[in-house]
Amino acid sequence: MNIRSLTRGDGVVIGAAVLLLIASFLDIYSFDGAPDDAEIPSLWGSGPVVLGVVLAGIIGAALVIVARALPQPRKVAGLDLGQFGVAFTVFAAWSALGNVFDPAGAFDGDGGFTNDLGAGIGLILALVATLIMAAAAVATPLVPALKGTLIPASRPAAPQPYGGQPQGGYGYPGAQQQPYGGQPGQPGQPGQPGQPGPSFGGQPQQPQPQPQAPQPQQAQAQPAGDFSPFWFAVPVPRPLFAEDGSPTPIAELAPGTWYLAVEQRGANLVAQTQDGRRGVLQDTSGIQRG
Repeated sequence: MNIRSLTRGDGVVIGAAVLLLIASFLDIYSFDGAPDDAEIPSLWGSGPVVLGVVLAGIIGAALVIVARALPQPRKVAGLDLGQFGVAFTVFAAWSALGNVFDPAGAFDGDGGFTNDLGAGIGLILALVATLIMAAAAVATPLVPALKGTLIPASRPAAPQPYGGQPQGGYGYPGAQQQPYGGQPGQPGQPGQPGQPGPSFGGQPQQPQPQPQAPQPQQAQAQPAGDFSPFWFAVPVPRPLFAEDGSPTPIAELAPGTWYLAVEQRGANLVAQTQDGRRGVLQDTSGIQRG
């Protein structure tokens, strides 16, 4: 599971689930003229409210979050877990609405017992929480503002290629290598290519023109054209397809993780995952380069 693939809409769902859990410990009823020390049950004192509102809402939120964090979508009875989660949240909001309008249920009208009975603060907060939860779960795939990543990807100070090579070392895209035969050191120190030194016998001599140092060699063969490998992150989960053109994704690129682009094919990129798998990223809009 990758929590960096969670969206802002998922953050709203999580917050609403926390609010629902808090509301479940508050009063389910309110009585006009009730004394301050009156013991009023919480939402956990009513089986229909617990099953239809509290547990349905929390289970729905959990399914939505788990489905988003999984690298591959899981299906139950042909439906994604996320779709089950959305259905649970809508059902919880509908049940909460019914309990707020009719908190006493079948006791209405029996000798005026329920004339002063109303929905408590816990039931009202549960309705608010489930409405927010259901709205966020339904609107997240549709509203661009809710599709953004909940935890933005941080730019690495020293991104390293797969294989553990240090930044600027052999094999890093764009790294400058020492010319063959060159010695490390600062300009002006003996041993540098092109630095004049005393001749044999201690007699000074005029500086002789030195051949130009060879150009740094690229550690890796460059793909066709001017493309150079680079690191990138995706703004939202993107599927990675096989290089043979198969329509079935082989992996899913998650926001908050840096991937290596090793080749460009038109508007597509050939990307490499952390476990070494390579595939074609067809949707390159909005990617962040490292």
